[in-house]
Amino acid sequence: MRKLALLCSLLVLATTFTIAQKQITTFILVRHAEKGDDGTNDPDLKPEGIERAARLAQMLSETAVDAIYSTAFKRTRSTVAPLAAAKNLEVKSYDAFEVAEIEKMIKKHSGGTVVVSGHSNNIPWIANLLLGKEQYQPYRDSEYGNLLVVSVAEKGKVAKVTWLTY
Repeated sequence: MRKLALLCSLLVLATTFTIAQKQITTFILVRHAEKGDDGTNDPDLKPEGIERAARLAQMLSETAVDAIYSTAFKRTRSTVAPLAAAKNLEVKSYDAFEVAEIEKMIKKHSGGTVVVSGHSNNIPWIANLLLGKEQYQPYRDSEYGNLLVVSVAEKGKVAKVTWLTY
């Protein structure tokens, strides 16, 4: 019985040590700010959306950011443009709903902080992918200002989520 307890203790210790050795990567997931309605599927931000984008940059001004990603739409790029300018970073494009793209971000920015700008449906999808379970539903169309901070050691493992609004 003592040997079994010792073996279990060693197994738990080894697992904890292995997890502790992994780099924690932080994803800051943000839906685009308020969009205009110009009759196209790629409108600019409304004035209040421009203000929200500036608040995002201010909110993250003291946060180290290693990379910023956005879908190709004007509203997502404009949401992170002030942050990118403040951090002197290029906004990189990614394709929404592509598992390989998120996996590439985890690998490329292991141990860093990545800001990802997306949409009401793909931001919760990314959070769920990182968590390895279905926990978040798409946002309502009128819902802006949600910010999910997801810290992971690897996709689907040792994930922690903080939900903020800005």
